[in-house]
Amino acid sequence: MIYLVVSDLHLGKGKFLKNGQLNILEDFFEDDRFEEFLEFYSTNENYLEPVHLVLGGDILNLIQIDIEGVFSYIIDDELTCKQIDAISSGHPVFFRALAKFMQAPNKKMTYIIGNHDSGIAFDGAQEKLRQLVSSELQFTEELDENGIHIEHGHRFEAINTVAAKNYFVNGPQGKKILNLPWGSLFCIGVLPLLKKERPHIDKVRPMSAYITWCLIHDTAFFFRLIAKVVGYVIQTSFDTYVRQNRNFKTSMAILKQITIYPKYEKKAKAILRKKKHLHTVIMGHTHLQEWRRFPEGRYYFNTGTWNPIPSMDAGLHESAKNLTYCLVEVHEKSGTLRKGALNVWQGKWRPFREEVHTA
Repeated sequence: MIYLVVSDLHLGKGKFLKNGQLNILEDFFEDDRFEEFLEFYSTNENYLEPVHLVLGGDILNLIQIDIEGVFSYIIDDELTCKQIDAISSGHPVFFRALAKFMQAPNKKMTYIIGNHDSGIAFDGAQEKLRQLVSSELQFTEELDENGIHIEHGHRFEAINTVAAKNYFVNGPQGKKILNLPWGSLFCIGVLPLLKKERPHIDKVRPMSAYITWCLIHDTAFFFRLIAKVVGYVIQTSFDTYVRQNRNFKTSMAILKQITIYPKYEKKAKAILRKKKHLHTVIMGHTHLQEWRRFPEGRYYFNTGTWNPIPSMDAGLHESAKNLTYCLVEVHEKSGTLRKGALNVWQGKWRPFREEVHTA
């Protein structure tokens, strides 16, 4: 059994809006390459091969999809379905590729729910995606199978997650709505305004260096940024459906975490320590492709992202954009790890290169 894991694609409404303007909130421009990627693993020598495609969270950038120009934090099942329709209209090749992949023999697909696509927890949203892709598409928050543990990774940040028991709250007119964490609210209420001025502000790494650079070289924007953030904090302090996840602790956490991009090696190690049957932990969320080998042949992989990542580190400029994914091959009956690899998709003529592998 081959497991393919991709995450953090952040599909929006497409490269261009209906009026022909460039969509500055779109992050994903690799529909054709993604179609080639899935075709490679579902045709020719892989046609009969058991392949489990795991969409590792934040595949759809639902929290930055406006409906008729309005970005809403009152998100129910109906609104989420409209957002999925808008994304599928902007990315027909992507959804066609998923559907075609599932038509090949011995193919399986699981969608891990992340923080940018938390609305997929609604029953109607899941049915909408099954209509677009396959009736056999499965959904979960984490996958634990054949010695592999896969989750998005956002639950380790207080600003990007809420407790499972508080995932939904009662909204206007008794509708069930998402109980959004502080980070998601920030992405809905503030980030689109900032991206109008600096489209790559949420992608530059390391963020701490970029903020320092703005203070020195882009001072006017730096103070506009601070003013918008502070204004949003004050404005939302009194909102019924926002303030439930607002407190001093989370406010301090976001100020700290906005400048530090986390690495999850220690989190993966803790999961492996707790679950002795596992040999591999795979996460996303950080947008950084990485791996670690632990004693007794156990591994942690992070899938990275297919989105451009501008870097303030001159040494990383050449790798600002890679179409990265994780491939894990296990013996289907015993669950024994045969191979784990971090790959970069290069196209159908030179399909991929292995950045690292365990075999």
